[in-house]
Amino acid sequence: MRRMFRWCCFTPVAALLVCTTFGRCEPVQQMTPLLLTVHDAPVPFRGSDGLTHLVYELWLANVSSGEAKIEDVEVMGDGAVLQTLDATAVSQRLQPAGRRDSSGVLAQGTQSILFLNVVLRDGKIPKQLSHQIKARYSAAPPGQQELTEMGGVTVPDRQPVVQISAPLRGDGYVSADSCCDSTRHMRAAMPINGRVYVSQRFAVDWEQLDGGNRIYVGPREKLESYTIFGKPVFAVADGVVAGVVTGLPEQIPGKYPTNISIEEADGNSIIEDLGGHHFALYAHMQSASIRVHPGDKVTRGQVIGLVGNSGNSVAPHLHFHVIDSELSLASNGLPYQIDAFKVTAATPGTKAFDEAEENGTPLAITSLSPPQLVRDSLPLDQLIISLTPR
Repeated sequence: MRRMFRWCCFTPVAALLVCTTFGRCEPVQQMTPLLLTVHDAPVPFRGSDGLTHLVYELWLANVSSGEAKIEDVEVMGDGAVLQTLDATAVSQRLQPAGRRDSSGVLAQGTQSILFLNVVLRDGKIPKQLSHQIKARYSAAPPGQQELTEMGGVTVPDRQPVVQISAPLRGDGYVSADSCCDSTRHMRAAMPINGRVYVSQRFAVDWEQLDGGNRIYVGPREKLESYTIFGKPVFAVADGVVAGVVTGLPEQIPGKYPTNISIEEADGNSIIEDLGGHHFALYAHMQSASIRVHPGDKVTRGQVIGLVGNSGNSVAPHLHFHVIDSELSLASNGLPYQIDAFKVTAATPGTKAFDEAEENGTPLAITSLSPPQLVRDSLPLDQLIISLTPR
C-alpha cells in the first residue's frame, strides 16, 4: 500500500506577501505547521554580570500529523540576530507543556515552551523581537520536510524595574536557583486559574554558608544545624502587607514533604505590595516569627520575620521573588534590582550545591579577589554574596 503524506488541522493564518523586484506584492499561502507565540513580553533588566537581559518564554505548537525536530532557533531584534540556539541548546531549553524534562522534539499535536535568556551585550533594547525557527517534520511530503518559519513577534515591556534592598543581611549567602538559566524556578510554568503563569521566573532561594563553606553542621534533620535558620528577614522597600500565611509547621530538613496543598506551598509567608503592580513574596518563614498583619504599613529594612523551613521546602532558606499581583502563583514573575551587594565568590553550579546541601560537605567555591561591588542589579545564579544595606 502506498503511504500517503498529509498535513492536518491547521489554524488559519494571515496571508503572507511576496514582493517582486518590480515592487509588486502579492499574497501567498504557505504551510506554517509550527505556531509561535510569546504570552508575556520580557521586561529588560540589569543582571549582576553588568549586562542587560531579556528573560521570557516562546511557546511552540506543532499543528501537524508528525514529529517536529527543532534544528535551529534565531532570536531577532529589529531584524538583526541577537542570539542563536543550535539543536543541542534547544534540546536543553525546550520543555513540553506540563512536564519538567526537556526535548528538542515536539510530538504531533503538542505544545512546548522554549525558555529564553537573551543577553544584550551592547545594552541596546530592540523595539521588536521575533523568532526564526528551522524544523524538520517526520510526516511531511517530500521536499517539505524541512521548513523555516518566522513568528513569536513581541515588544519588550519597558515598564520600570522595581528597585529594592536585600531581604537579608550578612555574609555567605548563596543565590540558589536564581536567574537566568537554572531550571527549578525559571521553568516552573504552572496552570493556575485558567492560564499558565511563570510566577517564579526571577525567584531566588537564599541559603547561607558558614565559615567552612558548609550549609549545615550537625544532624541534617535538625533545623538548628543550618546557618541560615532563624536569620532576620527584612522588608525590601516601603509598602503595605497584602497577605500573610501563618500557623504552618516547620518541615524536617532532608526531604520534601508530601501532600502539600497549593495554599501551603509557600509555607509561612508574607506578600508585600510595593506599589506600581509590584508585589514581593517572602516564603518558608517561621510561623511565630511573623510580625506583620494584612494592611500593615512596613518600611524598608524593617524586620518582618525569621527564616524557617515551612511549606514545600527541603532545607531552611528564604524564597524571594517579585510578581505582578498579590497571588503568589497566579501571577507573572517580574525582575527586580537590589540596590547594593558584594559578590565574593561563585559555586561550580547547581549540582555541586545540591551535593553539599545533601551531604553537609564544604561547597567548593571560586573566590573573587577583590570582591565585586554590584549596584542596582539582579543577583544571578550560584553566587556567594554579602548583603548589606546601602
